[in-house]
Amino acid sequence: MEAFSERGGELQESAGFDLGKVRTPLVIMLAFWAIGIFGYVWGRPFYLLNFGYIGSAIGAGIGLYVVLPRPRKVLGRKLTQFLVGGYMLGLLGLLARENMQLSGFFFYLLTGFFAGAVIHYLVAKIFGPFLFGRGWCGWACWTAMILDLLPFSRSGGRLPGRRGHFRYLMFAMTLGLVLTLLFLLHYRVEVNSVEELYWLLAGNGVYYAVGIGLAFTLKDNRAFCKYVCPIVLPLKTTSRFSLIKIGGNPALCDECGACMRVCPMDIRISDYIKSRGRVLSTECIFCLTCINSCPKGVLDIRFGVDAGTKELLRERSVPPGC
Repeated sequence: MEAFSERGGELQESAGFDLGKVRTPLVIMLAFWAIGIFGYVWGRPFYLLNFGYIGSAIGAGIGLYVVLPRPRKVLGRKLTQFLVGGYMLGLLGLLARENMQLSGFFFYLLTGFFAGAVIHYLVAKIFGPFLFGRGWCGWACWTAMILDLLPFSRSGGRLPGRRGHFRYLMFAMTLGLVLTLLFLLHYRVEVNSVEELYWLLAGNGVYYAVGIGLAFTLKDNRAFCKYVCPIVLPLKTTSRFSLIKIGGNPALCDECGACMRVCPMDIRISDYIKSRGRVLSTECIFCLTCINSCPKGVLDIRFGVDAGTKELLRERSVPPGC
């Protein structure tokens, strides 16, 4: 059931800030502020600072996105990436010495520490995607904020076969390592310790090394997200039911393929629009690149109630090096 929509063409050509055209992203920003206020009332002042800052960073990026001309709208998203990603990695991770990686979430959750990593994963990667899908991947991920600076923003398509299942193997390996250390080797977790900083540096170092290496090998900035990143498992699970998705009018779509060619996740967007009216792929990172690239303004942002279906993805015919 569609609650409202924002016409992509109107959003693209806006010369000023029109509140009516950014209702959907505004809901996301206000949701973060609501969490912060609730935490403050609950006796956790840090929640107001944390979620208030993140909500403001999202608002700043959205505002810039709206006022900039179409070719430069990506700067709004990149601003939010660096404001949020830099804060999560730099302040909460490096300065506060908290392991913000997936391993840290497992460590803290299983040992009863309601630390920042637990809050972050619950809000951004488990329950939040019911509202905003994989918006974290497109607008805030500190790994992607570096990968998106590389020169391969247009993907040649997915590698054929089920290569993406390696992400689930990485998730299982991370969980298995944590369980082994905690329950077999009796590893002691100490939040805000030097050891936690080492975990963060090692994990993030591996992510950057693998992500940059894959990007140059496959000529694809988002190769790490498609084939390796273990965070995808919880994100894909809940974002399947996201209320906010990319939508469009099937009658106006002439299947020119412009949106598909620029999609960094290789989603066959027009196929979804023609059959369902909304992009139901759990690979969508809500980067809005497709909306900016549609020559007829067919695509928009919509609220609705549905569930993800079979993945419709564009595959490359011949993998590089073959």
